Amino acid sequence: MKNKKLAWITDSTAYLTDELKRNPDVHVVPLEIIFGDEAFEDGVELGTEQLYKRINGEKKVPKTSQPSPGKFARLFEKLKEEEYDGAIAVHISSKLSGTFSSCIAGAKLAKFPVEVIDSKSMSYAITALIEKGIELWGSGLGASDIASILREEAENSQNYIVLGSLEQFFKGGRMSGTQYLLGSILKIKPIIRINSAGEFELFEKVRSEKKASARLVELFGEAYRENRVEEVWIMHGNVPGKAREIEAMLHTAYPRLKTSIGEISSTIAVHAGEGTVAIIWHNEQK
Repeated sequence: MKNKKLAWITDSTAYLTDELKRNPDVHVVPLEIIFGDEAFEDGVELGTEQLYKRINGEKKVPKTSQPSPGKFARLFEKLKEEEYDGAIAVHISSKLSGTFSSCIAGAKLAKFPVEVIDSKSMSYAITALIEKGIELWGSGLGASDIASILREEAENSQNYIVLGSLEQFFKGGRMSGTQYLLGSILKIKPIIRINSAGEFELFEKVRSEKKASARLVELFGEAYRENRVEEVWIMHGNVPGKAREIEAMLHTAYPRLKTSIGEISSTIAVHAGEGTVAIIWHNEQK
């Protein structure tokens, strides 16, 4: 097993730590962000800073598009040339994007063995699965066994999100017109989550950002009492100050808790909007 080469594939909705960025076996297939007739690869041709600038300047909401099967196939052909024996791919929830299906189709086109994992989430939830998989590979497990474990682990991710822009979420087709209208009129801050099926779900409504942040900490506390949690990631859309405030609240309530802060990708920001904050963690049995 030690002589085999295994690649790790993900998409641009994932949050890559510096360690994963340095890992030569980790490859990212970007989604596309579309402004009218212009298409940009997320994280390659368009970063979050440029995205927010365009959205704020043009007052239009862009669209996103999954990578084509051909894009995946070209990567897999390259990996074959580099003498990789196979790959494990971990992608954004199949209920939120067709990226999962494109990856499977690309693997068939390239005739390359790939275990494709539906994270049933996005962002740091994908990160955690990839890190777990790399650890298991290092312990000597094979790709199929690792994939089975990661599919089970995907069920243990939990997240809550406070949207930065109701308008972007609505125009992206993620919220009903009634929910958007009520939220706009009443200045409600909806807390959403990606549920166990991998779909967006309106979880709760609060009346202010301050209350929303406090509620995120409360919701984490409910899970923390029932499970073992090693780390919480606080993700944000160009609002590091908000993220640090939530981190401070978590540290006050749970002094020994490990926390990290990261920024959501451009693809996620297209739908959630600038100002978004989210907390994501992985539940383990006590």
